[in-house]
Amino acid sequence: MRVEQIQPGDVSTLTGAHLVLVFGNLDALKLPGFRASLRSKYPNAHIVGCSTAGEIAGDHVRDETVHLTAVEFSNTRVQSAFVHLPSHGSSYSAARSLAMAIPSRDLRHAIVFSEGIRINGSELSRGLKDGLPPNVSVTGGLAADGDRFGQTWVLSNDAEGPDHAVIVGLYGPSLRVGFGSLGGWDSFGPERRITSSSGNRLTGLDGESALALYKKYLGEHASSLPSSALLFPLAIRAEGDDRFLVRTILGIDESDQSLIFAGDMPQGWLARLMKANFDRLIDGAEGAATTASRRIGNTSPELALLISCVGRKLVLKQRVEEEIEAVRSVVGPGAAITGFYSYGEIAPVSDGSPCELHNQTMTITTLAEGE
Repeated sequence: MRVEQIQPGDVSTLTGAHLVLVFGNLDALKLPGFRASLRSKYPNAHIVGCSTAGEIAGDHVRDETVHLTAVEFSNTRVQSAFVHLPSHGSSYSAARSLAMAIPSRDLRHAIVFSEGIRINGSELSRGLKDGLPPNVSVTGGLAADGDRFGQTWVLSNDAEGPDHAVIVGLYGPSLRVGFGSLGGWDSFGPERRITSSSGNRLTGLDGESALALYKKYLGEHASSLPSSALLFPLAIRAEGDDRFLVRTILGIDESDQSLIFAGDMPQGWLARLMKANFDRLIDGAEGAATTASRRIGNTSPELALLISCVGRKLVLKQRVEEEIEAVRSVVGPGAAITGFYSYGEIAPVSDGSPCELHNQTMTITTLAEGE
């Protein structure tokens, strides 16, 4: 595997690349001719990417830039496909169609980038699971637009736009894939039952208005909703299950006093507020890297794809590069690091489990080629 990391104006030395990952500022990705310029630079590559809330380029976090990572594989084949989300009835059907658009034979791993605001990430994950072979792992993330929540952009070989999702299939027995996803947030306040919800819209907690309760706990931060909600996600779990998922608020609706999340909020589940713990956030990034590296065995990672939540970036502020440094300490100096800050992360919880939507995590995919 050979990897090149450059900015769009730089001269490429890897024109035979099979895959190009593009992460960058929304306005830059929307410029007329941008996708065509990438095609001329990498004529044989599958070009995929999305807008971000910050670009991870090597050991650094950048804002309002565009970062390209070109990969030339030794023995791994690449396929890609895209879907225009509104043309399918739901996030589930769109994701299932997307998954079925790439060949399944010899498929080793799939990476997905999706529109990040109007998507239901839980339905997206379920559709991917049902459309792909059961032994295929899936990782990826939801596109972002800083902390503005205005519009996101997804880029693929054949299309681009605000309502797209793209999938990349990686094929062949020589590819080694690892993944890990951890958070690092602390729970606080009482655990409450979700008494009224529909899909990713939460209206009632313990029989009271979900929005009113949330505003009460946020205090002075309530006036900055929905962006301030990135600092206070919710942990949800099924009763009797100690495992929990973290959900981030993407919007609020004053008309019905509801909170709109990136993924489902199942009625009857338990929910609890969370807040940041700086050291645990960085420890979470290191833990995710350790898990992702361990899963590829004795082979050292050659490429690490990092997708971290915008909420973590807003909390860590000037310390944000510390979580990248923590990852570097695990994957080693020889691994190329790329990625972005997202509105949601996609990864399995454990080996053999289907992919799930996560929020407020550092999710890492490690790639290497072996014999």
